[in-house]
Amino acid sequence: MKTFIQKLDLHMKRTGSCLCVGLDTDYDKLPARSNNVHKSILDFNKNVIESTSDLACCYKINSAFYEKYGADGIFMLKHTIQYIGNSIPVILDAKRGDIGNSSWYYAQYAFDHLKADSITVLPYMGMDSLAPFFKYRDKQIFVVALSSNPGGRDFQDTPFYNPLYLRVIKKVNAAFKNAGFVFGATRPEYIKKLRNSGYKNLLLIPGVGTQGGDAARSMEYAFLNGGKAVFNISRGILYAGNGKKYYNTIREKAKEYRDMFRI
Repeated sequence: MKTFIQKLDLHMKRTGSCLCVGLDTDYDKLPARSNNVHKSILDFNKNVIESTSDLACCYKINSAFYEKYGADGIFMLKHTIQYIGNSIPVILDAKRGDIGNSSWYYAQYAFDHLKADSITVLPYMGMDSLAPFFKYRDKQIFVVALSSNPGGRDFQDTPFYNPLYLRVIKKVNAAFKNAGFVFGATRPEYIKKLRNSGYKNLLLIPGVGTQGGDAARSMEYAFLNGGKAVFNISRGILYAGNGKKYYNTIREKAKEYRDMFRI
């Protein structure tokens, strides 16, 4: 079975792009809805996947959009991953991070039950909260370092002389081999600093599109000095469609982002 990185490299080469399509599906924004919520969401996801699978190097699914529906949501989440298939890598955006036993169960849920290829985690409960995820050596663990939301500045890049995000990266890199980092496109100058400091880790970069991140500069800096990244676009693709040709429009928008993130 291929590792996350092997799958990703294959699809980055095949698409010539580092576009990650986010399936953060909001029922209230769907072009066609029935009273059967989980069928509406699954049908939408399948249409998006069919429209973009030759354009995306990977998919990211934010679990909160599914977990809100309880058992039905877990069903939707699992079946969406199954529909994507074993070839294209899937990032479960769950931002987990708890004491050892809890993290171990979260990791089993993500990798053994849902069959995701990767997960996002929060590092702020310490290294023992991260270790269970990294036991899955064929997976990619994306540690939140510098997020794209405005509130990230409250803690992540302070104090100025030794910012928390950099301390996280240094400590995680020293302990684990299969670490990537979440790094927002809303602060591309930090991506440049990271690459110029010698860190080549794979980055998951959100924030382009609705959040106003700088795509061109983030793209330029992310690949400096042998680095590599995937750029996630969710709302900018999912809700770009209109009318009877909704999914055709989605495909055209995905092509625009594919070309924006050419490698």
